[in-house]
Amino acid sequence: METGRHIGFSGLKDQTLVLIRRLRSIMYPEIFEECPCTATTVIESSVEAEQILKELIPWVKPDADVPAMTEKILQSLEGIRDVLETDIQAAYDGDPAARSKTEIMLAYPGFEAISIFRIAHLLHTMDIPYIPRIMTEYAHNHTGIDIHPGATIGKYFFIDHGTGVVIGETTVIGEHVKLYQGVTLGAKSFPVGEDGKPVKGVDRHPKIGNNVVIYAGATILGGDTFIGDNSTIGGNVWLTHSVPANSTILRN
Repeated sequence: METGRHIGFSGLKDQTLVLIRRLRSIMYPEIFEECPCTATTVIESSVEAEQILKELIPWVKPDADVPAMTEKILQSLEGIRDVLETDIQAAYDGDPAARSKTEIMLAYPGFEAISIFRIAHLLHTMDIPYIPRIMTEYAHNHTGIDIHPGATIGKYFFIDHGTGVVIGETTVIGEHVKLYQGVTLGAKSFPVGEDGKPVKGVDRHPKIGNNVVIYAGATILGGDTFIGDNSTIGGNVWLTHSVPANSTILRN
């Protein structure tokens, strides 16, 4: 492996993809590693992940406290796995076609995208550039599910089918939320600065409450749009305004 100073952007991307596998292998060696899986397998994945992080972080964030950031990422994996367990349960409970939780982890694009997103989100909150977006764009390419690493997503999250789902950077999603294919949680408009360019970091994506179901093809836009708890948004609905809790919104 090349040293972090000289890896270049191509090396950054390649090593980030290896990092995804290693980090997920630490959490789920039985899924992401060749069997038989042993305690040594997890140790080897941890060592390699640590090495990659210590190569990549100083290259993308030269002033970073690399040992501290690396330790935080690795120590956070147990908590990420705990949240992913709720996502797997949500998929199992929410899809009558699911035969087992193992099937969900092996074959469901929603788990593929969400498991990568939750790692990428951690790195995003640590203000690590490039790597989180490379991670989620890899998931986008492989699943058709586009989740910005800056989005905030609660426990028991399930994306059924998944193709065409888009979740923007400042989206906030509560717990026990289910999305179907083609759902867009996007921006209604882009505030423009004096230079005529979009202002970065503005809250521009919707907020989704708890226990919400959003059916296929629905589009919900705007940073001031809130979908109240226990609501159902029907297929192909276009929403640019808030709806109260316990609402059912259908296309006219």
